[in-house]
Amino acid sequence: MVVIHKGKIHEWLTEYREEGTKLLQRLVQADSTQGNEAEAQAVVIETLKELGMTIDHWEPEREEVKKHPYFASSRESFTGSPNVVGVQKGTGDGRSIIFNGHIDVVPAGDLTQWEHDPYSGKVIDGRVYGRGVTDMKGGNVSMLLALKVLKSLGVKLKGDVIFQSVIEEESGGTGTLAAVMRGYKAEAALIPEPTNMKIFPKQQGSMWFRIYVKGRSAHGGTRYQGVSAIEKSMIVMNHVRELEKKRNDQITDPLYENIPIPIPINIGKIEGGDWPSSVADLVKIEGRMGISPEETIENAKVEMENWLELLKEEDVWFEDHPPRLEWFGARWLPGSMDQDHMFMSTLVAGYRDVLDIDPVIEASPWGTDGGLLTEAGNTPSLVFGPGVTEMAHYPNEYIELDKVFEAAEIMALTLVEWCGVEK
Repeated sequence: MVVIHKGKIHEWLTEYREEGTKLLQRLVQADSTQGNEAEAQAVVIETLKELGMTIDHWEPEREEVKKHPYFASSRESFTGSPNVVGVQKGTGDGRSIIFNGHIDVVPAGDLTQWEHDPYSGKVIDGRVYGRGVTDMKGGNVSMLLALKVLKSLGVKLKGDVIFQSVIEEESGGTGTLAAVMRGYKAEAALIPEPTNMKIFPKQQGSMWFRIYVKGRSAHGGTRYQGVSAIEKSMIVMNHVRELEKKRNDQITDPLYENIPIPIPINIGKIEGGDWPSSVADLVKIEGRMGISPEETIENAKVEMENWLELLKEEDVWFEDHPPRLEWFGARWLPGSMDQDHMFMSTLVAGYRDVLDIDPVIEASPWGTDGGLLTEAGNTPSLVFGPGVTEMAHYPNEYIELDKVFEAAEIMALTLVEWCGVEK
């Protein structure tokens, strides 16, 4: 079937390039930071209606989703943040698929570091610029284009296609979890995160942690009578860095060989002290702990807890004043698909058909909603998309339009082979 449709798919996408670019620009121009997703979702709904899909959109109920053991979010309400799902029923006897992309983007940050308005969607030398264009609205448009080209060519898939435009991926995955709890599952899922067109069958998980380090207050003029929590926190952070090295030295999976630190432990925030002339008696450290696809969240937690208990062997202060560890906020489940899975073979074949080379296959350096789809939704997931990995969350974020359309062609061929086509 791929041989029959391949040339027409490429021709249609080439002719539709201007319209596809405009769709991407519209999505980028709709600021969809947390709590502001509705405008961008309206564009998605409009597009899904054009595709003739059955549309479901709803705002997740916090009290409902928090009942799930994999729920993780610091938001009190998801009002104004709708999930959108479009369903295209197959004609029967075909395999089903989920196309899952998140619509939420991180804030633009310091605007002085941007050469253009972060929500301009400006096109320059074959690139579209703007916050969220690479992470991951470009990938979302690739999926929509794949559906558009098949519909325009009259291709009828045997298997169901479920397109998901979800919220909250950047802060724990509530949108995807809500879709799972609503009953949306399939035999495979594709997530077009910015992989630089690499294929990620494995995704590390991660979770946020908080460590409180105690000291003893004293006047700054006689600081030797106190114990600085700031100084003790340096010992704690060095100790955590040793845990990071220990955990990463154990990883031998060749999919990680090009990733310097497969499962980092990042210290992202430190707060301590309340007066320049006082010895700080409390420091709060917050960070992110990476989780291997081969371990569970629970096992990683225990390893961190046990490791911190060893601090008393480095400094006697910690015997009576052990640091207090908390797990809070966002969390991403690790996920993995066997490389001999049929969906993996199907995507690789589509990649070769379009680009005439073998894809690079690696493990994801960050968490995605793939872990939730795999573990909570029983839907094996792959991560593959046109975005520029290095530009995610960066100023002057961009995506190359050629890659958006190449990915769309690969996705269209993957749909044809995976779902099957009516003759």
